[in-house]
Amino acid sequence: MGERNDLRNIAIIAHVDHGKTTLVDQMLKQSGIFRSNEAVAERVMDSNDLERERGITILSKNTAVMYGNTKINIVDTPGHADFGGEVERILMMVDGVLLLVDAFEGCMPQTRFVLKKALGLGKKPIVVLNKIDRPGVRPDEVVDEVIDLFIELGASDDQIEFPVVYASGREGYATFDKDKKGTDLKPLFDTIIKQVPPPKGDLNGPLQILFSNVDYDDYVGRIGIGRVERGNVKVGQSVVLCSPGGERPRNERVTKLYQFEGLKRVEAESAGLGDIIAVSGMTDLNIGETACSADRIEPLPFVKIDEPTVSMLFMVNNSPFAGREGKFVTSRNIRDRLFKEVETNVAMKIEETDSADTFQVSGRGELHLSILIENMRRQGYEFQVSRPRVIMREVDGHKQEPIELLSIEVPDGYVGAVIEKLGSRKAEMTNMSAKGDGTTHLQFRIPARGLMGYRSEFLTDTNGNGIMSHTFEGYEPYKGEIIRRQKGSLVAYETGETTGYGLFAAQDRGRLFVGPGEAVYEGMVVGESPRSGDIVVNVCKKKHVTNMRASGSDEALKLTPPSRMSLEQSLEFINDDELVEVTPRNIRIRKIILNKEQRMKKQHKN
Repeated sequence: MGERNDLRNIAIIAHVDHGKTTLVDQMLKQSGIFRSNEAVAERVMDSNDLERERGITILSKNTAVMYGNTKINIVDTPGHADFGGEVERILMMVDGVLLLVDAFEGCMPQTRFVLKKALGLGKKPIVVLNKIDRPGVRPDEVVDEVIDLFIELGASDDQIEFPVVYASGREGYATFDKDKKGTDLKPLFDTIIKQVPPPKGDLNGPLQILFSNVDYDDYVGRIGIGRVERGNVKVGQSVVLCSPGGERPRNERVTKLYQFEGLKRVEAESAGLGDIIAVSGMTDLNIGETACSADRIEPLPFVKIDEPTVSMLFMVNNSPFAGREGKFVTSRNIRDRLFKEVETNVAMKIEETDSADTFQVSGRGELHLSILIENMRRQGYEFQVSRPRVIMREVDGHKQEPIELLSIEVPDGYVGAVIEKLGSRKAEMTNMSAKGDGTTHLQFRIPARGLMGYRSEFLTDTNGNGIMSHTFEGYEPYKGEIIRRQKGSLVAYETGETTGYGLFAAQDRGRLFVGPGEAVYEGMVVGESPRSGDIVVNVCKKKHVTNMRASGSDEALKLTPPSRMSLEQSLEFINDDELVEVTPRNIRIRKIILNKEQRMKKQHKN
């Protein structure tokens, strides 16, 4: 057995907006990766447009920095529980974790999920209190919060004895003394070298590479990303791909090998124990497989990927406006795109249905699926999706449903509204604690069904002041019926263009989603009715022109500005008899049956 002292592998765990990406940028800059003449995009690790916009990290990224003669591989983790499949695989590649906590805000519920997985796998934590230069920071309290959290998550005594580094990612310094401003990130680098164990194993034994992730490139096809667990690998070497499931081992060749330097993948001739590498040339490589040398075929065990809990139907757009705005509109286009997605997004499942135009897509939650929809829309796809549904299970003849653990932090004044709303959604409260600064922490166990559509209500009920996050807990017996949306829809009467006159008459009926001069079609949902049951409204109605003039009646009509529905809000809003039409330019809600008479007939039959 040996170890590679010139190498450290760490993962970063941080709550949204706690400055992870900024800190990594500084680590790169200070390790001399960015030459002075290189232009640097701010927040280099969030590569995907959607990630930059939402400020979340969806796909794990790999970065490497040099500190003296030691290479430090930094692997980024997604903070959101919907990407749980991603998290465990990343943690398999590293020996320690950097927990980044905002020195002002303290521990947030989102990081619990990733941290629990990391501690459970026995990884060594280093705690970095970031944004230490902010006014009002409370470093001592935050360290106590972290200790409490570690105890609650079942950390070992060794893990609770974590080192603490204070840092300012924006200013680019770290320090061991919270009251003294540092000059650079050297204290952080030194702590990583000292605390994170170097990769250990058989340096010269028969090769084993465990692939934890797959990337896709239009030129070279599938790229496996993994860690060398034993021995060495060279370009051109023949390997055997095998998996713990016992599928037939396959002979493959390493045609190209890449190591990470800074933010780039750089071609390499060879790699050894502990290196995180990317390999191309293996056509049907799957996540979780092991590449072994031919004389010792030993697949490594691999983490189970979380099962999908939510599914929706993706369909070809067949609305009256179909094909006007999208570039890719056929079932073939949509099918190819969805099947390409599952190659790299392993927590997602695609199934074909009886209809050639409809596909069932299952994922880890509404966010997981809405990000796929938004990405496809930006790539020029046009399609329709149904309301998300929870995936039930049958165990010993009893129906079981997925249960989520929901953490909420709200100002004290909103606690009553939150508890009341969640009670009607079959949630049971397991913990409630006042934080002393005017906020309360609430914890619930809630059926995944009960969470659907709750996020927008939660933001309304708390005036945007609440924080919520949830993680999958397990399956439990079905909790009974949950009453869904009480309100009906306002449905357009005819196809045409909305007029101020028509909207003015319709706005008394409820909240409108459209403004004047917009194209609508018969059966499109143009607003929300305060009562249950749908109301058909004519938003394209024109005023009859007469030559009579009455004083006052011709003054400008006062229109209430329309409520614009985002993709998430639309998915949360729709009922079973409605669909969301998604195009690169618009998100519309529509009835499945557009014609009013046919809808009435269907209702009478039911």
